[in-house]
Amino acid sequence: MLLDRNNNAAILLAGILALVVGVGVARFAFTSLLPAMLESHLSIAFAGVLASINYIGYLSGSIFSIFIKDIHAKVKFFRIGLALCVITSLLLAFTENNTIWLLSRLFAGFGAAMALVVGSAIVMSKLQNTNKTKAMGIHFSGLGFSILVSDLIMRSVFTYSDNWQHAWLALAIAGVIFACYSTYILSFDKQGANKVISHKFDKSLFTPLVIVLALAYFTEGVGMVVQATFLPDIVNSLPGLAGYGGYAWLAVGLAGIPSCIIWMRLAHRYNSIDIMMVAMALQVIAILIPTFSANIWLNLLSGVLYGGTFIGLVSLFMNFGGQLAGKNPVFIMGVITAAYGVGQVVAPLYCVALIAQFNNYNAALYLTAFIVLCGILLLKYAKNNLMIHNPLTSNL
Repeated sequence: MLLDRNNNAAILLAGILALVVGVGVARFAFTSLLPAMLESHLSIAFAGVLASINYIGYLSGSIFSIFIKDIHAKVKFFRIGLALCVITSLLLAFTENNTIWLLSRLFAGFGAAMALVVGSAIVMSKLQNTNKTKAMGIHFSGLGFSILVSDLIMRSVFTYSDNWQHAWLALAIAGVIFACYSTYILSFDKQGANKVISHKFDKSLFTPLVIVLALAYFTEGVGMVVQATFLPDIVNSLPGLAGYGGYAWLAVGLAGIPSCIIWMRLAHRYNSIDIMMVAMALQVIAILIPTFSANIWLNLLSGVLYGGTFIGLVSLFMNFGGQLAGKNPVFIMGVITAAYGVGQVVAPLYCVALIAQFNNYNAALYLTAFIVLCGILLLKYAKNNLMIHNPLTSNL
């Protein structure tokens, strides 16, 4: 059953494993390993630059995905993306050259976009005879698994070795195994050139609703990336919490696994815009907790709220955008992910500047919370002024 390319369970498993490779190995493993790398190789400023470079690659991949016309081209670039995720992680295991690291994180970001944006569109296209909103919630639970699996691999390596490069090697090896299954399942039978469905660049999809949705997702990109880059170090920097940052990050992954399914079910029962606003409001609380408390339980709650919202928000925005686009889900998925990517590029840079100015994370967290709040207001505007004029959104 799990080797049947047309079986929904196999399709969802392949999609989840692709997210583990593209988002876990190529992106979130960096967060897990950041405290260890800060001790022996990286400065906090260079870590911020690497995070931004990674998201420049992610942004470029998101924009590129908009112009991929037919399904076989999507499969090809999806496979190239998974290969880049593995190769770039392998490079970090064998070199400490800053230039190579910059290039590695750039191409890892591009690969992650192929795995997430293009891979998710392939999954949505392949799923058969099922409620796609609920099914995509299961697929996007892979974002939580990506954090959990990459963190557990890192922890397993650190029980035998304190060398963070060994962890990158183990992550790359795991990535190869997962990527092989995903590339096998997420493919389509070859068709003659006259039968291949090609999607053209459709300007008509740029409705006011899509533009506001992209702006709101930009603010969520900002909200997501600050803690996605610095959370372990934020917690470690609080009085009495040195060494607890890894546990907060583990809480993020654990909370993220069921969050997509829960949020997508809520969106199916109510509507996506309202549920997005609730999730973003909870994320604001998560962002602000470290600014007013050094209590370990409250900061673990911050990790739970953050993991339980940012991963759910990715699935909510991607599913909402994909369904707005109809038969070409990768188009709007790519557009809004590009906006998300801009937020991810900008946020680490202003964080580094504010950390240097104030010698703590508080100012960066205040600004981030304010930006996410602006996103909530944008969604409120979309609901009150744009959705009522769009019949396609009545059940989204």
